Parts: sequence; C-alpha cells; structure tokens
Amino acid sequence: MKKFIENVFRRERTKLQTINFIFCSDEYLRAINKSYLNHDYYTDIITFQLSKSGEPVEGEIYISVDRIIENALSFGESRMREIHRVIFHGALHLCGYKDNRKEEKNQMREKEEFYLKSYL
Repeated sequence: MKKFIENVFRRERTKLQTINFIFCSDEYLRAINKSYLNHDYYTDIITFQLSKSGEPVEGEIYISVDRIIENALSFGESRMREIHRVIFHGALHLCGYKDNRKEEKNQMREKEEFYLKSYL
C-alpha cells in the first residue's frame, strides 16, 4: 500500500514528504470535525494538508472505521474496497483534488475508481 500511494502521488505529479493515516471511531472523528471544521456531523474522512504551498506534501488523513463499515453496507461494497476508496480519496485531496462541486465530485470518483481498479 505504501508503494502504491507513493505511485499515486508520482502519477498525479505531486511531491510527497509524509502522510499519516489515523484510523479512529465515529465519535473521535466527529470531535475533530467540530473542533477544526466547525461541522457537527459524522464523516468517513478528514484530510489535513500540513505543508505550505509549493512544498512536498505533508498530511494527516483521519478515517472513521465505523463509517467505513456503515458505508460499505449502504453501498453494497466490501469493507476492503471501501477502506481503499477512502484512503485514495484522502490521498487525492492531498494531490489537490476537491469535491465541493458536482464536477469536482465526478472527477474525484473517476480517480478513486481508477486507483481502486489498479490496486485491487
């Protein structure tokens, strides 16, 4: 997985320094969501870009295992596929992809699918 993530960054032409993945509970991630983003709801992932613009990426990706399990059931996906989708989603955010608008979401989904098919 580590080598694959490094390849994602190379393919996306983004220099990578370090990423920390933190797997946690719904409640832990909700507390982060409240504290740092002022959002009071559950989410599957929060990505923090810690490096300055133009520097190699340093980031933290917080992933709720509880949400992964729920989402896998809701979407009819395996837990393995869903966890990898979310990991790639966070990496893509650190590569500069956004998912606020419909077009951005579609592009993000296409990239996630591409990397899922390449990895699994």
